[in-house]
Amino acid sequence: MKVTCLLASLGLAATLSAKSPKLSKDLGATAGSVDVVVQFRTDSETTRSGKIGRRGGRVKRDLGPIKAAAVTMPAAELEALASDPDVAYITPDRPVRASADFAQKVGETATLYTANFRGGSVGVAVIDSGISEHVDLADGSVKRVVYSQTFAGGNTSDAYGHGTHVAGIIAGNGTVSSAATYLSPLRGIAPKVNLINLKVLDGKGEGTDSNVIAAINRAVELKAQYNIRVINLSLGRPVFESFRTDPLCRAVEAAWKAGITVVVAAGNSGRYQPTSGYSTINAPGNSPWVITVGALRTKDTTSRGDDDVATYSSKGPSLVDQIVKPDLLAPGNLITSVSATGNFLYNTYSSTRISNASLSKVYVGGVSQDYFNLSGTSMAAPVVSGAAALLIQKTPSLTPDLVKARLMRTASKALPASTSWQDPLTCDMFTTYNDIFTTGAGALDINAAMNDTATGTGAALSPRAYYDAATNQVRIAYDSVAGVNIVWGTDIVWGTNIVWGTNIVWGTNIVWGTNILWGTASASGFNIVWGTTSPFASSNLGPSGNQISPVNVLTGGELGTGCIASM
Repeated sequence: MKVTCLLASLGLAATLSAKSPKLSKDLGATAGSVDVVVQFRTDSETTRSGKIGRRGGRVKRDLGPIKAAAVTMPAAELEALASDPDVAYITPDRPVRASADFAQKVGETATLYTANFRGGSVGVAVIDSGISEHVDLADGSVKRVVYSQTFAGGNTSDAYGHGTHVAGIIAGNGTVSSAATYLSPLRGIAPKVNLINLKVLDGKGEGTDSNVIAAINRAVELKAQYNIRVINLSLGRPVFESFRTDPLCRAVEAAWKAGITVVVAAGNSGRYQPTSGYSTINAPGNSPWVITVGALRTKDTTSRGDDDVATYSSKGPSLVDQIVKPDLLAPGNLITSVSATGNFLYNTYSSTRISNASLSKVYVGGVSQDYFNLSGTSMAAPVVSGAAALLIQKTPSLTPDLVKARLMRTASKALPASTSWQDPLTCDMFTTYNDIFTTGAGALDINAAMNDTATGTGAALSPRAYYDAATNQVRIAYDSVAGVNIVWGTDIVWGTNIVWGTNIVWGTNIVWGTNILWGTASASGFNIVWGTTSPFASSNLGPSGNQISPVNVLTGGELGTGCIASM
């Protein structure tokens, strides 16, 4: 039986992991067959197949670089397989989804377009729902989607619509909207990059860990052939265990170490209760190696002064490891980009469609077939992927760690202390306090990053947050691997308004808002992550798929505030 859903509750009955520490805690007592990812200590496909076959299983796909395989086997045999000394860890082949929600009205985002650097010669792998052909993704007769492969069955085109939209944010050249009748060209961040289309999500935006891992491995294999320097992952799922054992996190770490900058959407659970959205970062965005991106709303202006955080943007620290995430923010609310013909999102949600009249200098009826709107951290991640491509084009010798360092060091700290948004249909008010676990290093500033000269040979791992019982404070610590020459000083990356004092993140005297006190006596904030009343305290499992509330598909992106339900 294929594992198609996440656990419905944090309160588990008997689990196999109670018997073996090599079995993930979300591998419950299941009858019949189960789809799992098995990680091994040795690297022999023949040995793996033999071990699996002797227990009535079948290897569906080798996941080489992390010494793993996607396997179907009888659930009753998992305990015996876990007892094999060559088996390192077993997890469900978990479902992943696109990290987008749906926009209601058109919103214009500043076109971050650098005249001298447009990403030429850089390859960006879009691991998503596929990329459909579109004029904006080609230079005349020359296609910039230079390679396509599906890991989700069927063809490589985009029936869902998400992957093409993401590709347009990265690489759309605005050919269609450059016509004289349009108000302005709708270009992506790096409109000369080459795109590598690795399809892992189906026509409903759903896939599995093994699909994604196989695609990441393929990007590494194709790195030299297509100069793949960036991977964009606008997808994810809840965190169930440490990044050290999660196969999805291990795959992105391997790609990073192979010289590819990996950019991941943070998730859209910033309104999740009862944690006020804290500790809702999706995997693999909980990996300290990758660049994890939250969403800004830019309010239809090109000015930075009115930007704030979208209240649905997921917050850190990550579950289990308490990694400080997101790393930075980028525009992700009400983003206009390329539409795949006849895609599911466009056809199903009328709120995503854009009137021709809003795009044209002269009145034209109907809705655009070439562009549509989506909102979410899925849209913010490709903005950063495009920015990374620009940095790499300018300085090809940049390592992924230096790309991350330059983007974070130069991020704008000019964000308000808090953000509020009222759902116009339900009248629910959502307020976000913009601390380090909400904003990361701040808002992406491409021009500043392009002019940064940071150098170094160290790693740029995101730090870990921890509770200091002696001072009743939460501090940040840097892994011993990190920062040999790339220093994450509090003034350099986060600034004095985001981190307080010497590495102090949450102190007992720091008050955010009327009822939120990050201290030991609070029922929220501190206790959400470290306290005994935490909803996560008794389990290393994240909130399940049924418990995370997505952004309402009817209201979509956040456009201003105001309650109309009672009018």
